[in-house]
Amino acid sequence: MGLALLAGLAACTAPGPAPVTQMGTRTQSAKPAREAPRPERPATPQVAPSTTGEHVVARGDTLYAIAFANSLDYRELAVWNRLESPDRIYVGQTLRLTPPPGAVETRPLEDAAPLAAQPLAEAPLLRTPQGVLLPYSEANWAQVNGAPAATASTTAAPTPPGAAEKPAPPPAVKPAPMPPVALTGTVDSWLWPADGTLTGRFGAAGGKGIDITGARNAPVRAVAPGKVVYSGSGLRGYGRLLIVKHAGEFLSAYAHNESVLVKEGDVVAAGQKIALMGDSDADRVKLHFEIRRYGKPLDPLAYLPERS
Repeated sequence: MGLALLAGLAACTAPGPAPVTQMGTRTQSAKPAREAPRPERPATPQVAPSTTGEHVVARGDTLYAIAFANSLDYRELAVWNRLESPDRIYVGQTLRLTPPPGAVETRPLEDAAPLAAQPLAEAPLLRTPQGVLLPYSEANWAQVNGAPAATASTTAAPTPPGAAEKPAPPPAVKPAPMPPVALTGTVDSWLWPADGTLTGRFGAAGGKGIDITGARNAPVRAVAPGKVVYSGSGLRGYGRLLIVKHAGEFLSAYAHNESVLVKEGDVVAAGQKIALMGDSDADRVKLHFEIRRYGKPLDPLAYLPERS
């Protein structure tokens, strides 16, 4: 009996082939494709508004970026620091961001107060000419030599024969007035820089421009013809930034780009695609757009055409 029981237990515990649950090759359940991580952007020295009135130039800095970060006109910085060219600054150079002592503030002509005529404190003093050219005659000769008028002949002496008469001096030619110097031209028309939803306005929460929310890699276009004067990631809070200089000392700025399609020094046309919308140094995909003139931010909606 005992032997039979042990034999039964041995039969139950004997190894055998594992049960087959699926014939053929096993297939794994498909997993959703994960978005490939974007490459990390290289670290770039950041230009922030100065609190000391000075800026030490770091690699990658430009005068346009320094002026933009401090809401200054790049031309003023060039004058204050005696720079031969706005495009020539050096790593380690200390630039002053305030006018030197005794500097005279300059303003554009159209922004300056019109000149008004001021009356003189007293009437001008009239003077008689000190020398007068008189034709030769006995009367004039007597007058010049102090002879009494009664002894002087009132008839003019005849011209000696053979003496050539002096030609009358030619009439003075009044120079033609110079035409007024034309001021630097301004942008006649502007285009919207991107399609999307207006989500941020000028002045809201300290904003210096507007925000346009759109799709990643949507085209960003130049609002007017101009020249690219800055392209980089050196301004804190702007991400990948483009700055374009236009006529009339206007600047347009395009921030938070995913990528840029132009480089510094390029001349761009109105409506040309210059970047792709992104979220560099931003919490969402958007374009931050600014217009500045003489370094001062302006409301872009005052310049861009109305949208339906």
